Amino acid sequence: MSVHQPLLASAFRRLALLAVGVLVWELVARSGMFSPIIVPSVTRIGYQFWLLAIRPESLMEASYSVSRGLSGFALAAVVGIALGVLMGRSALAAACLGQLFSGTYPIPKIAFFPIFIYLFGIGSLSKVLLIFLECLYPIVVTTHAGSRAVNRVLLWSAANMGASRARILWRVVVPAAAPFIFAGLRIALPIAMIVVIITEMISSADGLGYLVMYSLASFKTDRMLAVVVAIALLGVVLDWLIVCLRDRLVFWERLDSYYAE
Repeated sequence: MSVHQPLLASAFRRLALLAVGVLVWELVARSGMFSPIIVPSVTRIGYQFWLLAIRPESLMEASYSVSRGLSGFALAAVVGIALGVLMGRSALAAACLGQLFSGTYPIPKIAFFPIFIYLFGIGSLSKVLLIFLECLYPIVVTTHAGSRAVNRVLLWSAANMGASRARILWRVVVPAAAPFIFAGLRIALPIAMIVVIITEMISSADGLGYLVMYSLASFKTDRMLAVVVAIALLGVVLDWLIVCLRDRLVFWERLDSYYAE
């Protein structure tokens, strides 16, 4: 059997499941059971999505959301990886910061958004800072776990060959923890998009979250759902990009796994 056949079969199953879902939605929309305002047809949603895709102002709204989400995510990645590695390799840092992160992780950071608006205004800065705060925790936790899981033999071997602590950290600890780091990044990236949409829905005059609220307030549910589809597609693309980056940088960790039929 060809190597590509399982991949093709998996892709076919996903497309078939998606097609069934779309068909069921269309049948329900055309059945008359619900108002078109509540359940618009797929064709109407598709038409609105097409208008979103070709209108420059809609693409500009999407760029606002993506730039805010990626700015907060990138800042969280830099700070989170540094803190996670530090906590993983320093008992003092783990003792000082471990309880802090454990105790504050369950707090919904969106509760601080009114304070951020008061301090930094309703512009992008308050949203980026909240995204940073939400994304920081999963990155720190996974990076910390990865840094603690480094094989001691690798550390001893590098030290015996005369490597400095900084070189061991950069050439041994970080590459060994890279799979954990990318796991945290994959968790944090959709969180960034979720938070940016929520904050734009609460206080913004631009972005995809604003489009969702504006469409809903105008009773244009088809446009609102088209924006939701666009957000979902953006999430898929961003996740695919980070997976491609992981496969390129962490090439030694490619798993030869399979699914039982």
